[in-house]
Amino acid sequence: MSFVVATFYHFFDFKEFEQKKQLLKDQMLARGIKGSILIAPEGLNGTIGGTREKLDDFLSYLQSDIIRAPMGHKESYCDTLPFGRTKVRLKTETISLGEPVDLSQVGTYVDPKDWDALISDPDTIILDTRNDYEVHLGTFKGAIDPDIETFKQLPAFVRKTLSENKNAKIATFCTGGIRCEKFTAWMKTEGFTDVYHLKGGILKYLEEIPEAQSSWQGECYVFDDRVAVTHGVHASTTSSKCEACGFALTPEDRAHPSYVPDKACGFCNPLK
Repeated sequence: MSFVVATFYHFFDFKEFEQKKQLLKDQMLARGIKGSILIAPEGLNGTIGGTREKLDDFLSYLQSDIIRAPMGHKESYCDTLPFGRTKVRLKTETISLGEPVDLSQVGTYVDPKDWDALISDPDTIILDTRNDYEVHLGTFKGAIDPDIETFKQLPAFVRKTLSENKNAKIATFCTGGIRCEKFTAWMKTEGFTDVYHLKGGILKYLEEIPEAQSSWQGECYVFDDRVAVTHGVHASTTSSKCEACGFALTPEDRAHPSYVPDKACGFCNPLK
């Protein structure tokens, strides 16, 4: 494969984030890096791609000159970059839950190799923290789908459905880990005592756990031109997006009578 795609986030005190916007973009452009990075006072969150050498060099620059600390990331490989542009965007938060979050008390990290043992425990409540269009393509066996359109709707769902389970073992997961880092911190503030999250998210799990040993079902939605990835973090060959509404579609969705190529799908067609 000619290119490497890296997904990463890091929470840190980024006071000068506004001043670093153009510098970061210039550093990406100088190395031929494409993709997007969101920067905020609380840190950064990004998915970018480039050649092995140039990507490694940029990630090293991020750690030494911007974050000034080690930063983990997830990798996948492709023949063509799934990004059209190079973007650095200013945000008030890397990802917003809509409520105050104390990141000093996050849930317990669970490595991918230990994840299946945790969620196979019948006493564990498994919560998918992603949005509906992401869950539609795949999730872990036995996971609760909150059926939300935005991350900000998740607190209300938890208050309504899990408020009686504050001492239960709750395992959360998301695409790359950032949502769960914030959400388990919020859950601790709300009084949940035994919360966990998948370290590195679904992407790290699919990278490390062989399909034959996996409890993942379906594909994992990603926010770039690949639409979704499968085990081994390989780009999907079956998922696509509706040209009208952008909802992620499976082959079964495209076979439905309500699907009209380039015009509508079962999620936006009034005739569904």
